[in-house]
Amino acid sequence: MTGKAETPKRASYDVVIVGGAIMGSSTACFLSGNKDFDGRVLVIERDMTYEACSTAHTNSCMRQQFSAELNVRISQFAADFVKNLRSHMGGDERVPDLSIRSFGYLYLADNEAFAEVLRHNQKVQLAAGAATELMAPDEIKAAYPFYNVDDILLGSINRVDEGYWDGAAVFDCWRRQARERGVEYIENEVVAINRNATGTRVESVTLKSGEVIACGQMVNASGPRAAATARMAGIDVPVEPRKRFTWIFKADKPLDQDLPLTIDPSGVHVRENGGGTYLCGGHSDVDPAVDYNDFTMDFSFWESHVWPILATRIPQFETIKVLSEWAGHYAMNTFDHNAIIGPHPELSNFVFLNGFSGHGLQQSPAMGRGAAEWLTYGEYRALDLSPFRYDRVLASRPIIERAVI
Repeated sequence: MTGKAETPKRASYDVVIVGGAIMGSSTACFLSGNKDFDGRVLVIERDMTYEACSTAHTNSCMRQQFSAELNVRISQFAADFVKNLRSHMGGDERVPDLSIRSFGYLYLADNEAFAEVLRHNQKVQLAAGAATELMAPDEIKAAYPFYNVDDILLGSINRVDEGYWDGAAVFDCWRRQARERGVEYIENEVVAINRNATGTRVESVTLKSGEVIACGQMVNASGPRAAATARMAGIDVPVEPRKRFTWIFKADKPLDQDLPLTIDPSGVHVRENGGGTYLCGGHSDVDPAVDYNDFTMDFSFWESHVWPILATRIPQFETIKVLSEWAGHYAMNTFDHNAIIGPHPELSNFVFLNGFSGHGLQQSPAMGRGAAEWLTYGEYRALDLSPFRYDRVLASRPIIERAVI
C-alpha cells in the first residue's frame, strides 16, 4: 500500500466518503469494482493508523441470531463473502482463503421474559434460513459440561456461520483493492459541509487543511463520530459513542473444547480465542455517551464485576490471568439499535452509513455493497436495505433490534 497523503489531487470528486475504516473502505471497494460506476472517489480518514477506530477494537465475530429478519440476511451475505473472499474479490491471488471458526453464539436466559425473546427470535431466524437451536439447561450441560446452568431457563445457539473471522484481513483487502482501482485516500478531516444555494444538496466539504472539495455525493461513514459529521450539514442523527471494554485472559485450567461466544444474562460475554486464551467483553450498567477520544480503561470493573460473573458461570475460570485489555467505542444508534443507511430525504446527496451499534464489522460486506448500489443506481439491487433509511427516525418508526450485545 502506498504512503499516506494529506491533500487531495483534485478539487472535485463524484463521491466523497467521510471515514475510511471498515464501512468507508467496503463502500469504496464495492463502488470502484462496479462496472457501471466510472466516477472519482475520495476517502477522507482523520487517522490512517486506524488505531482508535471501532474497526481496530472489534471482537471480530459474526452471528445470525438477530430479532430483525433483515439483519439475519445481512449476516448471511457476510458469511458467504468471507468464505468465498477471493472469488468475491475477482480471483486476486493475493487475497487469502478465509473461513469462519463456527463455535456459535450461546445466549443464556435466566428469566421467562428473556426466554420468550429467544423463542420469538428463533422463529425469525429459522424463517430466514438460519440454523438456530433452543437448548434446555440439561441439554446445555450435556453439550458443554463446564457451564453452571443452575439459574438458566433456556439457551439459544447457532453453530453454522457464527463465530470468529479475520475482519482485519478483509479490511486490508478492501483498502488495497480500492486504491489500486483509483480510489484516493487522504489523511485529513472534514470541518465543514457546505450546501448549495437552495439548501437541497451538499455542494462541497471543507478540509482541516483549508481545501474546499466539490462533490457529487457525500457518504457519512464516520463511525462513532457520525453525529458530529451530520451536524456540519445541519442534520441530527441519533448515534453516540458508547464505551465497551475487552479483555484477553489465559485460564490456568483451559476448557477441553471450544467455548461458544457466551452471552451471560448479565451482559458479560466471553468466547474462545485459541491456545488456552479467551476474549471477554462487557460494559457498565451505567452506559452514557462518552467523548470521542475517551478510551480510558476502568480497571476496577474487571475485579468487581466481570471476573466474578465469569467464575460463577464457568467455574474453571476461577483462576485466570489477564493478558491484555482495551476500551473501544460502539457507534450506538440510540433510536432503535439498527443501521441508518441511504440518502437524507431532503439533502438528497447526503448518504448515511451509520449507527451499527456493535454489528458493523459483520454487516460491512452487505452495507458497503448496498451503499455502492445506491450511489451508482439510486436503488438497492442485491438486498433491499430501504427499511433502514433515515426517514424512520423522522417519523418515529423504530425497527427495534432486541439482540444487541
